[in-house]
Amino acid sequence: MTTIALIGAGGKMGCRITDNLLKGTNRVHYVEISERGIARLAERGVQPTSQERAVSSADVVVLAVPDVAIGEVAARVVPDMKPGAMLITLDPAAAYLGKLPARGDVTYFVAHPCHPPVFNDETTPEAKSDFFGGVAAKQAIVCALMQGPDEDYAKGEAIAREMYAPVMRAHRITVEQMAMLEPAMAETISSMMVTVLGEAMEEAVNRGVPYEAAKDFMLGHINIQLGIVFEKVNPFSDACLIAIEYGRKAMIKEDWRQLFDPDKLHEQIDVMLHPEKMSKLKFEGQP
Repeated sequence: MTTIALIGAGGKMGCRITDNLLKGTNRVHYVEISERGIARLAERGVQPTSQERAVSSADVVVLAVPDVAIGEVAARVVPDMKPGAMLITLDPAAAYLGKLPARGDVTYFVAHPCHPPVFNDETTPEAKSDFFGGVAAKQAIVCALMQGPDEDYAKGEAIAREMYAPVMRAHRITVEQMAMLEPAMAETISSMMVTVLGEAMEEAVNRGVPYEAAKDFMLGHINIQLGIVFEKVNPFSDACLIAIEYGRKAMIKEDWRQLFDPDKLHEQIDVMLHPEKMSKLKFEGQP
């Protein structure tokens, strides 16, 4: 039996993990200090444990806290961990920027959900509506052993599979690769583009297209576009290819792939952890 300390157990992500860990057989100490978080734990029949007691006895410490707080929380938590214990973070940001304390006798592990895929075989209403994952819909996860003995990877993956269950597969990658996936690929690029899709639909509505017609048209086209690009179901039409090229020239910078370069990765993560720096950044074409 593994003893786990879940820091931030009553938060938004913490409650998702709490619900899954309650189904398992490991010994779990649920750490929460906010009144709202404690109330959420009480709804689940859970009493919080003090951080000092939980961390000092834990084989694995999970930080279910906001990205901006990981460095500060880790600085308080890691010194109290016993030698050989494992610290799991749920996002690569703080690890990538070197915000975790230097301590060679503990393991650092990062695990992040991929979320349920667009193309899936879910059939139940609960699974179909589980867009985030961790409840009823199957999802993949990515895991990285940042430091520690290689045999600790299996332990970290096992805990991650329990936290994010149901998990259909786990991918072992590096922290650097995880940072390329998020924020660069999934947030800076993909989330931005999906937001623009929503804005494009709203613009059509603002110009007179009925809302339901615009929504049905947009979501149907997104579905087949994803099928063409990711499942190779059939090619875009010749006319559509011309429209794609027109849109690319009108909207996308030619050097956008530099967002995956180490200096740009660092900049993206740094501004996410320090939002006040965004106003100081200079972008091409902006004053």
